[in-house]
Amino acid sequence: MSQFSANELLKNTFGYDEFRGQQSEIIEDFTAGRNILTVMPTGAGKSLCFQIPALMKPGLTIVISPLISLMQNQVEALKILGIEAATINSGNSHEDNRDIWQRMRNGTLKLLYLSPEKLLTQRMLAVIEDLKINYFAIDEAHCISQWGAAFRPEYEGLSHLHKRFPEIPIIALTATADQGTREQIRDKIFSQNVKTYLAGFDRPNINLNVEIKNGWKQQLFQFLKSRQNGANKENDRLRENGIIYCLSRKKTQETAEALVSKGYHALAYHAGMPADLREENLNRFMAEPDLIMVATIAFGMGIDKPDIRFVFHTDLPSSPEAYYQEIGRAGRDGKPAVAHMLYGMDDIRMRQMFIDNEHSADDHKSRSHERLNALLAYAEAPVCRRASLLSYFGDNVDFTKCGNCDLCDNPRETVDATTSGQKFISAVQRTGQNFGAGHIVDILTGKKTDRVRQLNHDLLPTFGVGKDLGGGAWKSLARQLMARAFILSDSQYGSLKITDQGFQLLKGEANFTYRPDLTLKKNGKRTTNNDPQAIPDLSEEAGAVLQALKLLRSAIAKERSVPAYIIFRDRSLIDMALKKPATLAQFGDVFGVGARKTKDFGARFIKIIAENS
Repeated sequence: MSQFSANELLKNTFGYDEFRGQQSEIIEDFTAGRNILTVMPTGAGKSLCFQIPALMKPGLTIVISPLISLMQNQVEALKILGIEAATINSGNSHEDNRDIWQRMRNGTLKLLYLSPEKLLTQRMLAVIEDLKINYFAIDEAHCISQWGAAFRPEYEGLSHLHKRFPEIPIIALTATADQGTREQIRDKIFSQNVKTYLAGFDRPNINLNVEIKNGWKQQLFQFLKSRQNGANKENDRLRENGIIYCLSRKKTQETAEALVSKGYHALAYHAGMPADLREENLNRFMAEPDLIMVATIAFGMGIDKPDIRFVFHTDLPSSPEAYYQEIGRAGRDGKPAVAHMLYGMDDIRMRQMFIDNEHSADDHKSRSHERLNALLAYAEAPVCRRASLLSYFGDNVDFTKCGNCDLCDNPRETVDATTSGQKFISAVQRTGQNFGAGHIVDILTGKKTDRVRQLNHDLLPTFGVGKDLGGGAWKSLARQLMARAFILSDSQYGSLKITDQGFQLLKGEANFTYRPDLTLKKNGKRTTNNDPQAIPDLSEEAGAVLQALKLLRSAIAKERSVPAYIIFRDRSLIDMALKKPATLAQFGDVFGVGARKTKDFGARFIKIIAENS
């Protein structure tokens, strides 16, 4: 390929009129011979930062990538653009590799994609020393960091690359690296001889939502139904792509089958499937416009499909990095997309257990717990969810309200719950830190279960001291105590343990603020729980109706470009879910509904209530 300027290549080869963000500066520095670490959000155009320099002068650029599928996708995309690119991997035939070797030697190959294992073989390194190599590009560079969410031991060997080839500039690229991970990349790959570009982590087109897990399968179906009834007029099939992440292979398979039984176009993807079936399902997902992929994290890097409209987590991810990377597969075309995550106390206990059972050094486990705690802080954030996520990555945002997350659409206050927290922790302590949350809640609410009586826990001073609160409110409070590291769950038995911070709370040396979940008074109306009140959980049917009403409210709010609470506050929606009005006159009796709202919104909400009752 002839030598062109960066701008000419951008327009003529890639079809873009102008560079985005810091692309131009990065390319200028890289082509000038500087080592570069660039951290950009997914979909921001990292690949151009090394692909354009690779085309600007004669010679070969070697790209190191962790996955065969990722390499193959990028190579095929480059070939379509008329760029000489190839990958050497275990899937190649002997003839394929022979042709690639020949093109490397005669100088016609511009980009060669390799795994770190393949690059670091003695044969490959010897060949590289005899060729004109312009650049090394290390994609998914966070894989080299033991602090990161996707550590790959194979990447460790790349720390020797800049020492063996000191004259060849290296660019390391990632979308997922907090400050500690970035520091390890700088140290290992570059020995600190590097210029860092931190382009920001914000994906403003992705609407962020976190919901407390309460019947996850029903919550998933309600979410999908809202997508179908909102953005899609056809009612026979959901006409968009999405990814549903599940923690286990079994749950992945079962979820895919459940979706198919409900008429959704869905496939499964997990590491336990035959490789050819995984490949077939991946190819179908990349090609078909209306397919839902239900997957474990095995379905990860390299899924560069621009029109994924939603990512739904049925379980809590392992860290903010993992979460950010997974939701980053949505909305790469810049159009609106949704990230919806479910989580509950069992998720916290399970993730803590995974960390404690790892075969790793104590400092690595400590770092893993820190990352998990950061994700829990995001899940329990009292205000703007986007600001909370970005602050973790050191991205200093200039807003306190993004207007595109559940907490901005529907603000909820936090209240002081120090006394309630002390009661809970006292009950944990008085029972020897040997029981789970359910038993502690029974004690606090004064329930004389067989187990409580057999253990004489009805004689404890803490028995019944929480009768003013309902079981649902206590469980929510316990989850938030755990999320904020006042208590933790034993990895072997699930019993609650008090942390040093928890003992400080018990002694009055720390405070605890609480964000109430959506809850009901016994008369059926919502309370803000300034001192969390005794409120029974919604029935499963009423909960399903509430979910549908919230999704409709969000859709109307977006239509009118206003916050969701201006349409209806939660208290009104809960009253609707309980009363189930069937006429406009009945709708006018719902809490907070006047004549104008009855006229403007009544018919739509009544329809949703009828469909979900």
